[in-house]
Amino acid sequence: MTATKDRRWSLLVTVAASLLLITLDNSVLYTALPTLTRELGASATQGLWIINAYPLAMAGLLLGAGTLGDRIGHRKMFLGGLVVFGLASLMAAFAPGAGWLIGARAVLAVGAAAMMPATLALIRITFTDQRERNMAIAIWGSISIVGSALGPIVGGLLLNHFWWGSVFLINLPVVVAAFISGLAVTPHSRPDTSRPWDLVSSLQVLVALSGLVIGIKEVAHAPPSWTLAGGAFAATAFAGTLFVRRQARLPYPLLDFSIFRNPAFMAGVLAAAFAMFTISGMQLITTQRFQWIAGFDPMEAGLLVSALAAGALPSALLGGAYLHRMGLLPLIGGGLSVATVGVVLSASGLEAGLGRTVAGLALTGLGLGAAISVASSAIVGNAPARRAGMASSVEEVSYEFGGLLAVALLGSLLTALYASGMQLPAGAPEAARSSVAEALALARLDPATGPALVQAASAAFDRSYRIVMYVIAVVLGMGALGTAILLRKYGPGSFSYSHGSH
Repeated sequence: MTATKDRRWSLLVTVAASLLLITLDNSVLYTALPTLTRELGASATQGLWIINAYPLAMAGLLLGAGTLGDRIGHRKMFLGGLVVFGLASLMAAFAPGAGWLIGARAVLAVGAAAMMPATLALIRITFTDQRERNMAIAIWGSISIVGSALGPIVGGLLLNHFWWGSVFLINLPVVVAAFISGLAVTPHSRPDTSRPWDLVSSLQVLVALSGLVIGIKEVAHAPPSWTLAGGAFAATAFAGTLFVRRQARLPYPLLDFSIFRNPAFMAGVLAAAFAMFTISGMQLITTQRFQWIAGFDPMEAGLLVSALAAGALPSALLGGAYLHRMGLLPLIGGGLSVATVGVVLSASGLEAGLGRTVAGLALTGLGLGAAISVASSAIVGNAPARRAGMASSVEEVSYEFGGLLAVALLGSLLTALYASGMQLPAGAPEAARSSVAEALALARLDPATGPALVQAASAAFDRSYRIVMYVIAVVLGMGALGTAILLRKYGPGSFSYSHGSH
């Protein structure tokens, strides 16, 4: 299908609005988590699962959803996903308890998993000019950054004026508008019905990822259950092995591993994962730290981490516009390196003042924006159009898995470091060691030990916050080095689409 120029850009607006919802729902609960914990009586573990259920289910379903889109058509997947997402938003908004909300978040992920590969695949199919496609994908990537950054702000704004369910009801007007627009502008691409869809492989991926996340969360938990962690890692190894063997036998695999032989494709996948690991991790722990310790309200905490998006937007748009001149190496490898410096700068802001924290967040965003803007082009541009769904889903899995690992690993690590480093003042209850929320609640109940307990909890949490931020910097630095090695031949002027490995 050859779309008119107006139709192409109308399609971009439609899928971008839907992507905004998907990414916003990934981060909207970061500022809402303290409120949800209080209102629903959720434990610290339930709180992490309220956040994690969404990216975990999405990551497990994305590969299957992308290839299903190749089979039945990306238009159907996009519109169907919107419907499921809207209904799940209603379920989440009126959840009577933490367990119900966790389940509703998993259903939200089903709708998001159907939509997300379709958004990028529709762009890949509709924009046939390479430079126009680079720019469209850069805008698409920018929207993902904006959504991640807007989540905490939208959550904070709504919580300052409405009840917690409003953070989900806000999805409905956008869902309705995107569905109506999608009916008009999404192309009727020709599906490949000759290729079977493999439900078994999708379930194997879901089990493998779930086991990995549960294992990581349990190892980082204080004290860990080594039995549960071992069982989870065993399930990951078993399901992962079955998945790899099954793909090698299938004539039309869910995931064609040969696609990873292309260094630009592999670098794009890694860049997406490392970037989202950093964004999700910094947003999660920074919003918590400044609400619990500095006394920020949700809106103020959301505005603080919006510095990430403020830094990312200019570099994301410029990266897409000048990719054909600059090449992948300086934008991905260089961008991740700049972001690493930004994380270190932000981590040192507790002693130097809020200005340094904001500057560090903005510098981190500047680097990540450049990397994310072209990671999608590196991935989608190195896959044939007939496998656009698979390539798109691989990218989305890398994004979701990066965010998932950040919440599972860094959230649990933050809690574990707090518990191990908490120096209880005389007379303070042992329960104050379990979480900073519990410590502050107990401090309000006992005027005698309260001030000392608040001081001890604040010191322990700040120490944990710094360590976790430096962990993020180390991981991101490794990502910068790895992608630079992969892209050593992709310097200025060297970018081009290559399907030779497929």
